[in-house]
Amino acid sequence: MPEIDFMKDLFIYNIIKYHGEISPDSIAILAPEREPLTYRHFLGQIDYVKEKLNSMGHGRNDIIATVLPNGPDMAVTFISIASCATCAPLNPRYSTGEFSFYLSDLNAKSVIIQEGIESPVIEVAKNLGISVIKLSPSLNEEAGIFTLNGRECSVAKDITFASLEDIALVLHTSGTTSRPKIVPLSQANICASAYNIRTSLSLTSEDRCLNIMPLFHIHGLIGALLSSLVAGASIVCTPDFLAPEFFDWIKEFSPTWYTAVPTMHQSILDRADENKEIISKSKLRFIRSCSSSLLPKVFMELKEVFKVPVIEAYGMTEASHQICCNPLPPGEAKAGSAGIATGTEVAIMDESGNILKVGKKGEIVIKGPGITEGYKNNEEANKSAFTDGWFRTGDEGFIDVEGYLFITGRIKEIINRGGEKISPGEIDEVLMSHSAVRQAVTFSVPHEKLGEDVASAVVLKDNASATEIELREFTAGKLTYFKVPCQIIILKEIPKGPTGKIQRIGLSQKLGITSLMEQRKEKAEFIEAETPLKKEVAKIWSTVLNLKQVGINDKFLSLGGDSILASQIISRLRDKFQVELSLTRFFASPTIKDQARIIEELILEEIEELPE
Repeated sequence: MPEIDFMKDLFIYNIIKYHGEISPDSIAILAPEREPLTYRHFLGQIDYVKEKLNSMGHGRNDIIATVLPNGPDMAVTFISIASCATCAPLNPRYSTGEFSFYLSDLNAKSVIIQEGIESPVIEVAKNLGISVIKLSPSLNEEAGIFTLNGRECSVAKDITFASLEDIALVLHTSGTTSRPKIVPLSQANICASAYNIRTSLSLTSEDRCLNIMPLFHIHGLIGALLSSLVAGASIVCTPDFLAPEFFDWIKEFSPTWYTAVPTMHQSILDRADENKEIISKSKLRFIRSCSSSLLPKVFMELKEVFKVPVIEAYGMTEASHQICCNPLPPGEAKAGSAGIATGTEVAIMDESGNILKVGKKGEIVIKGPGITEGYKNNEEANKSAFTDGWFRTGDEGFIDVEGYLFITGRIKEIINRGGEKISPGEIDEVLMSHSAVRQAVTFSVPHEKLGEDVASAVVLKDNASATEIELREFTAGKLTYFKVPCQIIILKEIPKGPTGKIQRIGLSQKLGITSLMEQRKEKAEFIEAETPLKKEVAKIWSTVLNLKQVGINDKFLSLGGDSILASQIISRLRDKFQVELSLTRFFASPTIKDQARIIEELILEEIEELPE
């Protein structure tokens, strides 16, 4: 069978069909504690999913949302839906309010959830009249084999597989307003990007990717999964990223590469010393980093520890992920650079829409087959996003004489928290819904590991009162944990720019938060835990964070904490005190003092509920 014709035949179903026919017994998907899935059986599963969806009245360009845990079933579900309909992967950790917004905004026809896993999306879908399809993994069969159960129609659709112009994937991306925008990506868009990634990384059927990225994120879906399948390679689909298990997966599956965001790379490096033997025997030929800038120090550490090239790439949702990529040897990978264009035209534009010469700084603009044709139902956003056919990324940078792109900042106000793109306006709206808040402005603050974090400044209404902790807990009840501000400053007035408008960019410097954070880091007053409960909580924090001592007022995120470490602390608190502290409540109560108070409240609630 001849090579796929990139211009005519590179759509999702044909990719799996091609490899399923020329090498049917080659492995496509692997996963911990599951048998490998061959391309032959992968193709059969796609056929099964199409028939089931058609029997439920779904076909090409119908939006089907997924709320599934990371792993082989989510990977196969995405590929199968995108082959015959439109997939809208949602973060399983979204709150009730977020599920309600996203499902309504998408106008989803159905949502697929995993049997046996409780989620607020079930009630949301019921209230919105959206059908729920339950996925049951076939654990005794190959990874990614499952059954679907849902309400079937009296007259099933008889629909063919999707073609190049059909929309395969829709994702939300934050804008400078509080309302996230819908990005529709066609079969042609995402397959072109996956093909470009395969080409830039010289992927072959002999390669094996270890995917540790979430599969509701464009990075995991296209940067790891689809790029591997285009090459006829295999991919290991893991559960949520856990740094200790990472090295076990390296040993078990012998991947030739992995791709991750910088915070994941840092977590891996933190555990490299205790895994030197596994690293020395690994089959890795390169490491890829994308979705956020990789610090030159981390770049060099990865190269030194793993003794392989480190390839930094630049991408965004609107470009179906990859735009630029540093080359593999013998090409030069420049630390601090996003690399050279890979199948996408990249230029620098000034405010008037003129393309600038080499070395000049301006807005990064792009053209190419991977770029979305425009946001869905948002003409205003499309007018500002495109100039003379160029898509304006909102990022600032320059291109050097050798064609390498360097990103120097961001023109738009999106906060990039370790690869999670956050709209500050969305957080403003939540804070403004608090009865005591008159004004709220959210902005980015520097963070040692994440690059940027979220902070907010608020002005309270006359005669109203609220504390930072109260406001953080309020936002934690309405937002995913990574959107909850690490700091909320209560002011009498928020500083304004020269034109009288509030400017998010630079607000942290105006408020002195950068220097304040450094000051805390160097001169923080250590207050030791004084009660048995606080001492136990402090002991757990110290163990998980690998710190000699932690003061009761030290903030979790400023100590290098992240969601993975938070989950470990929550688990240990549960074992020690028999209380259930949610992830959102954990981040809303970021000190030992705060958490000890909540644990006391939870224990008292348990006692009060006991029969007399």
